[in-house]
Amino acid sequence: MLVRSRVFTYNQRLCKSCSLLTGQGNNMKNSPQHSEMESQEPEFKPLTAQEAEQWRKLNPPTSMWRLLAAQWVVGALAALFAWLVTGRSAVAWSAAYGALVVVVPAAVFVAGMARRNSRGHMRAGMFSFAVWELVKILLSLGMLLAAPRLLTDVSWLALVAAMVVTLKTYWVALLVRPGARKTD
Repeated sequence: MLVRSRVFTYNQRLCKSCSLLTGQGNNMKNSPQHSEMESQEPEFKPLTAQEAEQWRKLNPPTSMWRLLAAQWVVGALAALFAWLVTGRSAVAWSAAYGALVVVVPAAVFVAGMARRNSRGHMRAGMFSFAVWELVKILLSLGMLLAAPRLLTDVSWLALVAAMVVTLKTYWVALLVRPGARKTD
């Protein structure tokens, strides 16, 4: 028994292979839905060298080191806020350590990725990314496990809250980065 299913996707090659696998012989180009979607799609036009250069000027790459500095500042502010709210230095140290659990592994990741030649083979770059991401995760977990040994009185709420606030810096940095495109 053949299973019949509809595949609604932009990838025409996938649609064709699905129709071959399910036994459907319908050509998607003849369907009214496909021709309607095709007429709404904008025409793809490659950029000229001048247009590409102009686009690069308007959309500069975000420095990961600048992002790490922003995370460090946000973590320090979270620790200061924790101390001002509670008046306890143990809570402030827990918040500061929570920020470090995010910033230190991210710095190791950025340093590891920066060491690699960006013009290398794509598979090697992807493998390097995966390895350094694994190192970052393991280092974060190790730092969390070491928190009770390194801090005398751990406030887990402050530690985790500072981690979350520091992690969210990525999203804020993407929104306020120089050259970020504003939508109307």
